[in-house]
Amino acid sequence: MKRITVRKDSYYDSVFLMLATRELKKMQGVLEAVVAMATPMNVDLLGDMGFDKSELAALTPNDLVVAIDANDEKILDASLTEAFAALKRKAATSDEAGLVRTGSLSAALKIDPKAMLAIISVPGAYAAREARKALEAGLHVMLFSDNVSLDDEIALKKLAVSKGLLMMGPDCGTAIINGKPLCFANVVRRGPVGVVAASGTGLQEVTSLLDHYGTGITQAIGTGGRDLKNAAVGGRTSLLAIEALATDPATKVIVVVSKPPAPEVAAKVVAALKASGKPAVAHFLGLPPGKDEPLLAYASDLEETALLAARFAEGDTNSFDARANLADDSGNDRYNRPAPAQIRTIADHEARRLGPGQKYLRGLYTGGTLTDESLFIAHRELGGVFSNNQTDPAWVPADPRVSTGHTIVDLGDDTFTAGKPHPMIDPAARAERIAQEGADPETAVILLDVVLGHGSHADPAGACVESVRKARALAESRGGYLPVIASVTGTYADPQGYAAQVATLEAEGVVVMPSNVRAAILAIEIAKRAQGGRA
Repeated sequence: MKRITVRKDSYYDSVFLMLATRELKKMQGVLEAVVAMATPMNVDLLGDMGFDKSELAALTPNDLVVAIDANDEKILDASLTEAFAALKRKAATSDEAGLVRTGSLSAALKIDPKAMLAIISVPGAYAAREARKALEAGLHVMLFSDNVSLDDEIALKKLAVSKGLLMMGPDCGTAIINGKPLCFANVVRRGPVGVVAASGTGLQEVTSLLDHYGTGITQAIGTGGRDLKNAAVGGRTSLLAIEALATDPATKVIVVVSKPPAPEVAAKVVAALKASGKPAVAHFLGLPPGKDEPLLAYASDLEETALLAARFAEGDTNSFDARANLADDSGNDRYNRPAPAQIRTIADHEARRLGPGQKYLRGLYTGGTLTDESLFIAHRELGGVFSNNQTDPAWVPADPRVSTGHTIVDLGDDTFTAGKPHPMIDPAARAERIAQEGADPETAVILLDVVLGHGSHADPAGACVESVRKARALAESRGGYLPVIASVTGTYADPQGYAAQVATLEAEGVVVMPSNVRAAILAIEIAKRAQGGRA
């Protein structure tokens, strides 16, 4: 029994809506539930789910829609009441946190005229207008909203640069400004490293590793994915951020992280890093690293990005010293990273008990950049990996919900999150996929990321251990064994606690590696052994 309820012109933040959806789905007798803004994507999704398309036809992206499928009318009534109660509770939580509600940006500025930054999360159709208002009011902007047109992004960034203001986004989900984590970000100690990143979980991985390596950051500035990728956007935010960090006396080292950029934009960024006169590290995912210069190191992965920045921060005079000094005087790794020989030993141990039919690596990720980092390595080392993040159509699975051969999926992609919470917020979808892979007799190893920090689930490790236990039990019932490899992106000061999350995973037999890239390398080594090969 299906019912649609609409509240016209009632905008709610997407995180609130996702959490409300999750709470409804837990109710007994509720078969399906979606609490969302009536964007074209969500309207199509509801139509595909069997809800009356005629009731959806006249809706706009600024309308709230509650769609519920339940066993009977009584449950429908109760679940609808709970939906609006849940939204009210989320709003009350904001009030309890000391946040003041206002009806407009101008009203907010009257309350706090010293405000310097606006975080904007409204439907894409209205996001550019609100961002322009904030820029014209002299505020830096973090634009969380997506579905902002390319033309609007270019216009906003031109305006921002003309005013010397940062325009982070659109679709910017992570930043740390003046020590304050914004949206999806970790609690990272203050220090001398400034980070500019066109990737959210890439920024989280690098800043968290810097914290583990004993240093910290001045600022971590998100730019939005198109800033470096699209030649027309031209890296405007990245270049302004580099300029700001270059003139900041507290920033001693500058780091730039990006998914594959447009070559001409990458050249501009490299030129800006050189012009800064400060030691710098650049990492462009998916591209071969460039040749180091005295004050500019090119990293091959996110871990190396943080390591080289940490060496610069600790006083190495140039990139060559930074690389040379990753080991101590005795040749031991300064940062307790497992050596290749140690990884091979772990792989031998984990692969020894695999059954004869177990062949394939299955990576189940919540972070897009972390997905890509593992995918690039695994695709090269294993002779091909299917993924919804692949750019080669030959390696895009027909159905990303079903693994084929070696598969690494980004579960935070729109395919999986339309009308549903992002898996960093609600790990239930990944837990289901872990169990699914455990039921596949060809699965040889499962690779996971666990992302901590503000915005993420309160216990992401705990949310997946039951499914890990079931998946491993299924493999053992077939006479095999199922290795599960994970990395944890986060710090000891994060709300979830890095140490507690690692302990939860290890108690379930999960092998936790100190970075995403090392987790990927270990999983790949196990997959090679499963197929009769060795590195």
